[in-house]
Amino acid sequence: MTDDQDLNQLGRMTPPPPADAARRAAMQAAMRAFDDADAKKTAVQTQGSGFVRRLSSIATQLWSETMEKKLLLTTSALGGLLILPVAGYISWTMMHDPRMLAGDQQAPVTIEAPPPQVDEPKPVQPQPLPTVEPAAPSQPAVKQAPLARQMEALSSSKTVGQASPAAEKPVAMAPMPAPAVEMAQDSIAPQLPSGDRVQRFDTNPVKRVADDPVSTFSIDVDTASYAMVRRALKDGALPDPDSVRVEEMINYFPYDWKGPQSRETPFNTTITVTPTPWNQNTKLMHIGIKGYDVVPAEKPRANLVFLIDVSGSMDEPDKLPLLKSAFHMLVGKLDPKDKVSIVTYAGNAGTVLEPTEVKDKAKIFDALNRLEAGGSTAGEAGIKEAYRLAKANFVKDGVNRVMLATDGDFNVGQSSDDELKTLIEDERKSGVFLSVFGFGEGNYNDQMMQVLAQNGNGTAAYIDTLAEAEKTLVQEATSTLFPIAKDVKIQVEFNPATVAEYRLIGYETRALKREDFNNDRIDAGEIGSGHTVTAIYEITPKNSPAVLIDDLRYAKPNAAAADAKAESDEYAFFKIRYKLPNGDVSKLITTPVTKANEVSAAESNDVRFSTAVAAFGQKLRGTDSLATYSYADIASLGAGSRGDDAFGYRSEFLSLVRLADALEAKK
Repeated sequence: MTDDQDLNQLGRMTPPPPADAARRAAMQAAMRAFDDADAKKTAVQTQGSGFVRRLSSIATQLWSETMEKKLLLTTSALGGLLILPVAGYISWTMMHDPRMLAGDQQAPVTIEAPPPQVDEPKPVQPQPLPTVEPAAPSQPAVKQAPLARQMEALSSSKTVGQASPAAEKPVAMAPMPAPAVEMAQDSIAPQLPSGDRVQRFDTNPVKRVADDPVSTFSIDVDTASYAMVRRALKDGALPDPDSVRVEEMINYFPYDWKGPQSRETPFNTTITVTPTPWNQNTKLMHIGIKGYDVVPAEKPRANLVFLIDVSGSMDEPDKLPLLKSAFHMLVGKLDPKDKVSIVTYAGNAGTVLEPTEVKDKAKIFDALNRLEAGGSTAGEAGIKEAYRLAKANFVKDGVNRVMLATDGDFNVGQSSDDELKTLIEDERKSGVFLSVFGFGEGNYNDQMMQVLAQNGNGTAAYIDTLAEAEKTLVQEATSTLFPIAKDVKIQVEFNPATVAEYRLIGYETRALKREDFNNDRIDAGEIGSGHTVTAIYEITPKNSPAVLIDDLRYAKPNAAAADAKAESDEYAFFKIRYKLPNGDVSKLITTPVTKANEVSAAESNDVRFSTAVAAFGQKLRGTDSLATYSYADIASLGAGSRGDDAFGYRSEFLSLVRLADALEAKK
């Protein structure tokens, strides 16, 4: 036969679907080829420099390794064709990875195809692949994991991330456009693992009041989790369940809880008991806290230190450029006599701008505009320098705050969570507060950001868009900058005569020991001017068919105590403890929760909407209590309680619920 006849015959043949074993073997061979090539590098790339291996070297080695091992080939022509779907997919993936394209700007890549084996083996002339043009600057490229991790994800369904082998959980996947090559129905889904680092934690369990009647936790006004969930869903993937902190999703939204009348009482608490939408046999105990709203005339003077990560990993459009735009917005919101300093860190730390009054905006903006990314990440040195500058310019009775903006990728100096926790705990004794603003994806260290915020008398936000920067640093500037109370703790004691079981929704990473509540040395959360904080318990009334935990066979109840409690209509006793921003001794507020607190959920849009957000967060985490409550149910509850939505935050929430529903249906 001629070469043309060979090719025509091959073109008319229908290749069999690839076997699972063959596909896995091909993936493993490709991974080994990549690892071998990677090991030959002569220098380690600087952080953030991107992936710059040439397409031709990767493709050639992948083919060579696969062919040499003869993992898929047989002596028949059909055996030669088995590799084609997988090889086409690998080649397509490499051509569409923007980091690979950035490093290969040369001539079109030529890949040598394997020779067909029909009657007489004839070599097939190599055909050049078309040149792939990089995406236009106006269309940001989708970030993907390094190729070795892509291959690993494609050949295995196991979790890639920080989870321990004993408790593996799915990691959020970033979407990829469908390849141009047609693939078999049983092809592996083109989703890639995220390289973000999040803290693993278990969802709060149901607790029996007779055994464990007291619940204690630190309040949380962080909002980072909601923005991370939104980013994942808009990228076309369900979020990593451990990136979903339900309390941060609930507290992302402003609510119109009743506030205090004066600054002497820094906040007011509104408690309601309503039916549970997802379980007719339980109730929701809803706690709404509103902080005193400082009026402009009462705003204290601000001494702010912008601590900005300019390491190589920040050299992405959604990192340093977005960060600079965000801080431009914040400066525009400050009073002329407030002072701003700028400290940067990469391989080392340094002061870029000495304390400068905001009335000299041009000087501050110029310092921001000159920032460029490059080098390693000496976060510890940056933190120390920022605190030194803040303490040197401390404003008595004013706001003294370090504002850290980073992707959290520390790699020089103290960089472990425990080391950074100790460092921040020491620095917070100075009276300087800390705000943490996270940027970027792919190597975002959310776990470290939480450590810094929770131990530095501060808050954490994640900024993925300019709109989010405007919400956090302009619309909510006073609550972000001006604290009205610190070390705020909540403790609830449930009445075993009226409540059989309870479950705190969220706040898993904010749990405190019972004895921590009265210990003023234990750090807790902060509330800013006008801030709202919401916490929700699902409670199971006594004798409800929803009770999950059986009574103990050998328990001996105290009859006298039971009789006394039976006369009470209290569900629980609520306590909140706090310190003033400059104080060291806590104050206590207590409130009994009785049947008088029971209301119809329809009476408050805020109660119903926050309940919808709580349901959404639990659903994304895979909480069993929400197994029969659908995304459509959540959307209906949220749509019916949207109320006044001046900035469109609640409408956006409804779109995220619909996205999650569609993505869940594809699983």
